[in-house]
Amino acid sequence: MKYILISIILLLETINAFQFPFNLNNLPSKLFTSKINNCNHPHYSKLHQNELPINLSQYSNDIVVRVSYTKTLKEYLILQKDIKFNKWAQNNNKKTIDLQINTDEFNKLLLKFPNLQYDIIIDDLSQTIYETYPQTNQSELKDNENLNFQTQSELFFKEYRDLATINSWLNLIQITYPNIVNIEEIGETYEHKKLKVVHFQVPNDDIEHHEKKTIVITGGVHAREWISVSSTLYLIYQFIQLFNSWPNSKILTELNFLFIPVFNPDGYEYTWTTDRLWRKNRQETPIPKCFGIDIDHSYDYHWTKSTDWACGEEYSGEIPFESFESRIWDNYLNETNKEHKIYGYLDLHSYSQEVLYPYAYSCNQQPRDEENLIELAWGIAKSIRLKSGYNYQVLPACIDKDSDLLPDLGSGSSLDYMYHNKAYWAYQLKLRDTGSHGFLLPSKYIEPVGDEIVSAIKYFCEFILSDDR
Repeated sequence: MKYILISIILLLETINAFQFPFNLNNLPSKLFTSKINNCNHPHYSKLHQNELPINLSQYSNDIVVRVSYTKTLKEYLILQKDIKFNKWAQNNNKKTIDLQINTDEFNKLLLKFPNLQYDIIIDDLSQTIYETYPQTNQSELKDNENLNFQTQSELFFKEYRDLATINSWLNLIQITYPNIVNIEEIGETYEHKKLKVVHFQVPNDDIEHHEKKTIVITGGVHAREWISVSSTLYLIYQFIQLFNSWPNSKILTELNFLFIPVFNPDGYEYTWTTDRLWRKNRQETPIPKCFGIDIDHSYDYHWTKSTDWACGEEYSGEIPFESFESRIWDNYLNETNKEHKIYGYLDLHSYSQEVLYPYAYSCNQQPRDEENLIELAWGIAKSIRLKSGYNYQVLPACIDKDSDLLPDLGSGSSLDYMYHNKAYWAYQLKLRDTGSHGFLLPSKYIEPVGDEIVSAIKYFCEFILSDDR
């Protein structure tokens, strides 16, 4: 009996060490770390297509998997063309990459790298996507004139909101607080949507408007990163709340704010109507049926044409400022609003929980005041940790973007452009989470993430006010 047991154990160890072709039905349960089992949502497959927000079958058999990488694997994933996948994020400290990939394509990857270590992050991508869309009727919120600003706002942040609902809510703010909020339409996108800047400033008789230090906060550069849009909107709401309770706060009276909640309105609307995971804008490219430029690769500071083709997610265009949105923003800063003294720039993204500082284009270029940049970044991260307990890593953006491996990955970023040309202090904040949900963070996290970012921005503002520049 003893020898039989030993033989069975050895056989099981041999089986576990062997990589069978990947199949969701045959995976051991320990690999499943997906959080999708939300009892409030039926499974999308039980619903009629008319009841679904978009066509979810386009993600059938797609998973999100976290793979541990060697240098060889990392180079292959960046440069290869024979296996189809989308890179979601990476962690350079833990040496992992998160991939959205079809199960058949993942089998091919396993054949090339039979010793690959991996964990399944999302095992039913279609369902996870379905659960990010609101269960309430958007039109009921934006068309209900009986709801005052406070009540509307409390409902507004319970779910993610489409572009029309966001615009209605912003208009309500401007109507309710005309003395402190002005919505500027600074240009039109490729699809003729207005790029809107929320200009928030509290009058101060002791300081001329053009003498105030300006803070710029942007969200939604990449269309699928909905939490960055909701967090920017939540910041506006909480600043209004601060004004209601403490109108003489130095943050409000001595600083001037420019918020752009939806920097990529064309792409953002596309995620609501067609493809939840769309990243770029929606303008034409030289290749027919390939749409979109990555706005964050489009700025004219160390711009490099990307090695990614026009259909790829990181396509930079053929020339700097080719994306409508980056060109509109550049024109606004250099022509319409030259008087703004931009002291702070914070660009909100997801995901990974990181505070990134310049430069993105190269790890060999040392930014001015690097020690102060890092010190402030750690202060921002600490303010988040004290508020919510969540840890945000502090990194130079070049490491996050892999510009050390492939230079064009970090080129032409808004972070570098704003830091070099306009802002004394510039950061990109990658919001929650670290991968359990990725770009598909459930709506229940809108307010908790918003609260920790409010703490971060308040800390940032206090630092700006104490700066002698």
